Amino acid sequence: MKIRDRGLAVFVIVLWGINFTVIKFGINEMSPMLLITLRYIFAALPAIFFVKRPDTNWKYIGAYGLAVGVGQFSCLFYAEYIGMPAGVASVVLQAQAIFTILLAGVLFKERIGVGQIAGLIVACLGLILISGSIGAQGGMVIPGKAFILTIIAALFWGISNIIIRYASKEAEVQGKNLNMFNMVIWSSLVPPVPMMVAALIIDKPVKVWYQLSHINGSALFSILYLALFATLIGYGLWSTLLAKYPASKVAPLSLLVPVMGLTTAQKILGEKLTTIQWIGGLIIIFGLLISNFSHLLRNTCLKNLIKSKM
Repeated sequence: MKIRDRGLAVFVIVLWGINFTVIKFGINEMSPMLLITLRYIFAALPAIFFVKRPDTNWKYIGAYGLAVGVGQFSCLFYAEYIGMPAGVASVVLQAQAIFTILLAGVLFKERIGVGQIAGLIVACLGLILISGSIGAQGGMVIPGKAFILTIIAALFWGISNIIIRYASKEAEVQGKNLNMFNMVIWSSLVPPVPMMVAALIIDKPVKVWYQLSHINGSALFSILYLALFATLIGYGLWSTLLAKYPASKVAPLSLLVPVMGLTTAQKILGEKLTTIQWIGGLIIIFGLLISNFSHLLRNTCLKNLIKSKM
């Protein structure tokens, strides 16, 4: 990977890592469901007039928009709203890898390797450690409901990955390529309506109107950051890198996002984690590294073994 492209990858990691702290800024000023609504309105408009619709069926665009915008982010935003620390959320959300591997194994009959199983077990141990500190004093208190909602958000993320797999496979059969940046833009049309309905039901029309008519700089910054930087610029650059390099070289870099998420939350929000929470977070990341790279280690060992016998 060229130095310039490595710099772009790091830039995206920083954008996505800061994302969890920016969510905190937004939900401190308006309801989570309204924040999601505005995020996706600004992500879709006016970009949709300049971006071609992805070469896939509308059902995949709709399903992806529902899984990510409605399922994943409604759970994540509300979890942070009721007290989930931003840094811990950035780590726990990586449980999506566990759900993705398990769902792919069931739906696509993909073989789950020993290394993947070992990595998932290690990551689950990290989750157990963090869950054991729910309600604990000292450091950041993790509300039980917020932790569960973050796990559900990770599940929806895993589901969205499976939807993309289905869409990609169908596109390949038709001799087409699925452009993820275009997919993100067009699927952004889906969340605003259900999220606005949810906001009106949960917060009542009067409160929603008050929040819209009294929007301040902090809320506006959060909306624009989530829509432009985390969504458009982030996914735009990431899609460019995936188009230039093998996924095996680009995708693993996303594991650095929780590192940035933890650091940003600590520096900007002043979040202080307990020793157990730090250990749990590091174990989750370590488990995901094992799950993602075990096959590379196995292949390297086999190559070295073959060379030694020659």
